[in-house]
Amino acid sequence: MLPVADARRMILARLPILESETVPLEKALGRALASDMAARVSHPAADVSAMDGYAVRADDAATAPATLKVVGESAAGHPWSGSIKAGQAVRIFTGAYVPSGADAIVIQEDTKTGDGVVITIEAVRPGQHIRRAGQDFRAGDIGLRAPRCLTARDIGFLGAMNHGEVRVRRRPRVGIISTGDEIVMPGHPIAPGQLASANGPGLYAFATAHGAEAHHFGIAPDDTSALRALLERAGEVDILLTSGGVSVGDHDLIKQVLGDMGLDLAFHKIAMRPGKPLLFGAIRTASGTTPIMGLPGNPVAAMICAIMFLGPALDVMQGLPGDLPPLMNARLGAPLKANDIREDYIRAALAPGPDGVPVATPFPVQDSSMVSALARADVLIVRPPFAPAANAGDQVAVLPLD
Repeated sequence: MLPVADARRMILARLPILESETVPLEKALGRALASDMAARVSHPAADVSAMDGYAVRADDAATAPATLKVVGESAAGHPWSGSIKAGQAVRIFTGAYVPSGADAIVIQEDTKTGDGVVITIEAVRPGQHIRRAGQDFRAGDIGLRAPRCLTARDIGFLGAMNHGEVRVRRRPRVGIISTGDEIVMPGHPIAPGQLASANGPGLYAFATAHGAEAHHFGIAPDDTSALRALLERAGEVDILLTSGGVSVGDHDLIKQVLGDMGLDLAFHKIAMRPGKPLLFGAIRTASGTTPIMGLPGNPVAAMICAIMFLGPALDVMQGLPGDLPPLMNARLGAPLKANDIREDYIRAALAPGPDGVPVATPFPVQDSSMVSALARADVLIVRPPFAPAANAGDQVAVLPLD
């Protein structure tokens, strides 16, 4: 069976980077930046006051006390237009332009006021409490480099650079098909032998959280004609996901129907638990070629495969690196048996340890259909193939889930 890392490399190597588009800045949160962004203005645009107080000539107040005549006021958005002369001061507020002639700010706590005058009570140094023009960034500086997933902090930075629009990668269009006679959409009546769909809503949410435009094409019954009708919608999306139907049972029809449609199969089955039946390939459509990712039907296996493969795939399609979160070190909270040929992803809760190293305690039931354990899990304990038995207190590698 194909190792997990090789499967991920094969998937990522077969995916295109999508074209870019321009969106309003307020719509850019979570989008993948497609081009470097240079500042259109300097920040600050001019020397500004870092504090409320008085703008002065430092030479006039080099020793304290010094009495200066207050000749005006400078506020943010309303600069004083004159020029300070010897023996003068201008009342100033945080963010306001420093008047011509002034080279220092005296904070108001270091002053006393009288009738039209201000008295400094501390010696003044040139440049004190002044933010210099361009101290943060200058016009033309590259503020953000692509590729990058834009955060709220980035959006604020772009606004400060005077960008009202931003060039980002188009959102990947993801089609989702659930399979199985037993699956019904959540919220509908459930007859004996039926299950409410976990994979459809879960994969929709996962794709959306990773910047995609998700489309649920519906639930295909265990019927080749009905399944093919949904699979033929692959041309509407950039990547098509199926859940279920990729194992070896009589009702597992995905590989058969895709084969009839000319599937270019990259691989089927990987050395991973849960997630062994994963399938990846591509089919030709009227609009080109669409990658197909066939996920297991068991909800835990489907979601862990999404974490390990779909998330990186969607990142790569948006021009991002496609890296998984870095593994963390933890101490094992309960013993684990020796591993076999497959790489294991064990659902676990994480808690602070007495020595500062977190403790990862695996849930006692690791069945790949038990969705509650995955929902409660903080991490996945990652165990390589043929890992020996491990005792409580042993160090393990864990993959954070959030």
